[in-house]
Amino acid sequence: MTQAIVTLSGVGKVFANGTRALDKLDLAVREGEFLTLLGPSGCGKSTALRLIASLSEPTAGTVAWPGGRSTEPGQVGFVFQEPTLMPWASVAGNVALPLRLKGLAPAAVAGRVAAALDQVGLAGFAGAYPRELSGGMRMRVSIARALVTDPALLLMDEPFAALDEITRFRLNNDLMALAHRLGTTVVFVTHSVFESVFLSRRILVMTPRPGRVFADIAIDAPYPRPEGFRTSVAYAEHCRRVSEALTAAMEAA
Repeated sequence: MTQAIVTLSGVGKVFANGTRALDKLDLAVREGEFLTLLGPSGCGKSTALRLIASLSEPTAGTVAWPGGRSTEPGQVGFVFQEPTLMPWASVAGNVALPLRLKGLAPAAVAGRVAAALDQVGLAGFAGAYPRELSGGMRMRVSIARALVTDPALLLMDEPFAALDEITRFRLNNDLMALAHRLGTTVVFVTHSVFESVFLSRRILVMTPRPGRVFADIAIDAPYPRPEGFRTSVAYAEHCRRVSEALTAAMEAA
């Protein structure tokens, strides 16, 4: 087992309107793993990501970086459900934004932007604008923008939920291969049992609101997974096990 790079201990989150999103949430994100948070809508999965990214503060408990890392700009990359691209800026301009905010020299920015676009298969689209791209390509731009700072941790909040199944499968394949090649630590949020099993080394099944971890399930299969894994007996068995845990979490609530 690798070292935890961020740990949530006894975390609770109550919003101003009285909604209790999380209660006594404990989880540790291990270096280099692909961890998925799986649960019903409103169970606090996105809230947990925002707490890790320091976009929100917990009402109770702690979010700690045992290795001494911080959430200063560039340490955490965040990919939202919508690409949230600037429509007036080119693909290169959108990807360059985090580096420009850090004050990097233009020459250094150009090289890193080119490398990030190459990583997501968009090397020939630097001068294109978001309106000229498909939904899948816009999401690739969003992923490149999150990776351009070489973050210690990549957080992904249902990034493929709005895409058609064919595009979603292709991006699942590409994301898994990319994360494995770069050694990136990923925390991924989804409602899909099938997507979670295909992508993850470990799945945390969460209870309905207030969210807490109900089950911690390792997906013991070779990584990265070949396309044939989706139609294998092992995949079906993992999906059954995760689905049963999700159902039990709902019933326990």
